[in-house]
Amino acid sequence: MARHIHVISFDIPYPPSYGGVIDVYYKIKALYRAGIKIHLHCYEYGRDRSSQLKKLCASVNYYPRNISRSKLFNTLPYIVTSRNSISLLKNLLRDNYPILMEGLHSCYFLGEKTLSGRKIIVRTHNIEHNYYRGLAKVEGNIFKRYYYYNEAGKLEHFEEILHKASYVAAISQNDFKYLQKKYENVIHLPPFHPHDRITSTSGKGSFVLYHGNLSVGENNEAALFLAQKVFNNLTEIPLVIAGSKPTKELKDAIANKKNIILEADISTRNIYHLIKNAHINILPTFQPTGIKLKLLAALFSGRFCIANKAMVENTGLENAVKVADTAAEMKKEIKKLFSQDFLSKDIEMRSAILREKYSNKNNIEHFIKQVLQYP
Repeated sequence: MARHIHVISFDIPYPPSYGGVIDVYYKIKALYRAGIKIHLHCYEYGRDRSSQLKKLCASVNYYPRNISRSKLFNTLPYIVTSRNSISLLKNLLRDNYPILMEGLHSCYFLGEKTLSGRKIIVRTHNIEHNYYRGLAKVEGNIFKRYYYYNEAGKLEHFEEILHKASYVAAISQNDFKYLQKKYENVIHLPPFHPHDRITSTSGKGSFVLYHGNLSVGENNEAALFLAQKVFNNLTEIPLVIAGSKPTKELKDAIANKKNIILEADISTRNIYHLIKNAHINILPTFQPTGIKLKLLAALFSGRFCIANKAMVENTGLENAVKVADTAAEMKKEIKKLFSQDFLSKDIEMRSAILREKYSNKNNIEHFIKQVLQYP
């Protein structure tokens, strides 16, 4: 018996170079490895089409995202109403296969009458209205701030569409607890990621690393916090801040700090090289939404990891990191760990934790059996 699924992606998921598409791409890869025939539908707006996706999918269709500013005045969220291709709907109606909608972004047709009776699963990547309000709080541009607050209100109202989904697959335990109170058939499906096994190495590194997309408000805020509050007087310990599109504010903040190096706009391969070779990966966040895939990257590939409570609470990873919330606590932990070797027993303990909760193979098998109900 052939087993099929439609996957609607909010963006072209290759290359898997940022949080949301990392989960989409490696979920597709896990479905492919499990023998599922995937019919992928991608909205495109700036990323190139990829031949790599044809290797994993039975079919790949692309649809233009309508990013006209007139969409901003719609009652629906901009991220939803800009993804409303009629061609997509026609393609979905050609068969009766289950449909996986990636994020609220992809849910324009969730309430469509012609799709009634179909098994439709929505993968939530965040509690989107909380995420957008968080972006608004750290946004300096008054027009962008207004857009984020306005979009947050629309997203909170639009979220009620999830009542029409057959299943809602939450990416984190925190999101699962929130969604379970409001909707039926909510499951926890942990994030998919590039790591089949731990590749961390024992020994010592010579620097501390923070990495992330530096144009994103919450990542910029975290990098500024580390530069101004944590490494302001840790002059003997180098901090590397790596990521794309750093803000002028961040560049100015580290301009005269000899112990802080900025690695801007480097490749994913170079990011992983830094993660692997750092002695400590430090990952504070001030927006506890979803789960940060950079945390998994640090744990699968790096040595010691320091994170704050907001980064790890209810992830099952609390014992795999050193938890420090204040600047003073982080300084103390950095000094302590910098004098220690990362040992093989540390790798073994971390491997056991990650294998239990974050195995792509185990999680996709559970999804296929419980949700798709394919033999």
